[in-house]
Amino acid sequence: MTLDDTQLPELTRRQEEILSLIVRTYTQSPEPVSSKYLAENCGLNVSSATIRNEMAVLEDLGYVVAPHTSAGRIPTESGYRYFVKRLLDNGELSPSEQARISERFQGAAPATEQWMRATATTLARTARTAALVTAPMAETNRFKHLELISIQGRLVLMVLVLHGGAVHQQMLTLAEAVGQSRLSEVANQINTLCQGLTANDVRLKAVSMPVLEREIIDLAADLIEKSDANHMQLVYRDGLSEVISTFDNSEGAQQAVRVFEERAFLNTILNEILTPLVNHVQVVIAGEGRWEEMRHLSMVFSRYGIPGQMSGAVGVLGPTRLDYGRAISAVRYVSHLMTDMLVSLYESGDLADHPADGDTIRLPQGKVRTPDTDEEKRS
Repeated sequence: MTLDDTQLPELTRRQEEILSLIVRTYTQSPEPVSSKYLAENCGLNVSSATIRNEMAVLEDLGYVVAPHTSAGRIPTESGYRYFVKRLLDNGELSPSEQARISERFQGAAPATEQWMRATATTLARTARTAALVTAPMAETNRFKHLELISIQGRLVLMVLVLHGGAVHQQMLTLAEAVGQSRLSEVANQINTLCQGLTANDVRLKAVSMPVLEREIIDLAADLIEKSDANHMQLVYRDGLSEVISTFDNSEGAQQAVRVFEERAFLNTILNEILTPLVNHVQVVIAGEGRWEEMRHLSMVFSRYGIPGQMSGAVGVLGPTRLDYGRAISAVRYVSHLMTDMLVSLYESGDLADHPADGDTIRLPQGKVRTPDTDEEKRS
């Protein structure tokens, strides 16, 4: 689990125990925690005065704060970070909970939309907060297959399929009409030459080719490069409406909505948070000083998938008083489960390609180009 703690001052064993109790108590009931409550209910075997003194030290160190309306203490962002990094044990979900999660996965074929939606719902219910899942995508887009289909006259439909699932359909206008048999011959030749290649390698194959083949290959390389640049994964979400009411202010709720609804923003966060390691849980508390837009949120994420081939992300988010133990355990288990199912599917050879969002681009002008006007489309 990743969480930077290089700046966290060390605490004594008693101070750690008190901080842990404050975090756990406040997580369950968002009210300031008093020394009297800890002395009477938590079995510390020390006086309320001793607890008050230790709480004062924790406050001086920046781990807890006393709201102006109460003598009790609540955790700060630093307090949550210390708790997660140094005091939270690696608890696991109970066997019965794991069995229930596994059963929910059985009804949906892996790597399908139904599977993603079931995962988001299961994770939200297990962690008791909002959850999101991104669909697995190839880490580097590679050429798999293209087809050239004669439509009418000079108009041709190019269908390009990439390893990992992206499918691009593009209408082209050729300099002159070409029959279907010739188009099929060109497509077969390109498929043989470019199978499994990246955009740069595909483009290199065009150098010594005839004009038609060269321009088709160049267009295919452009589409692959665009897929690499727009590595935006499909996102499946659940639990947002339930978690909104748990925020202490409207700003936190608005921040949660933005993470859920703005795919570009979420994509930026995931690209910066997630390491290449699969099934490695990472925790971000109050934006970790990097994202002011997340200062009221905590997020727990993990990458799942096949290293070097394809991957996605599973995670939960909520207010900073998140139940971190449960959230981390749920994300860890679901990530491992999804990885295992994806690996099994990949090894069996049954991993199907799934089209990405339908997107189009403007192709370069030349002998092969896209129709730019209604008149050209009719020609």
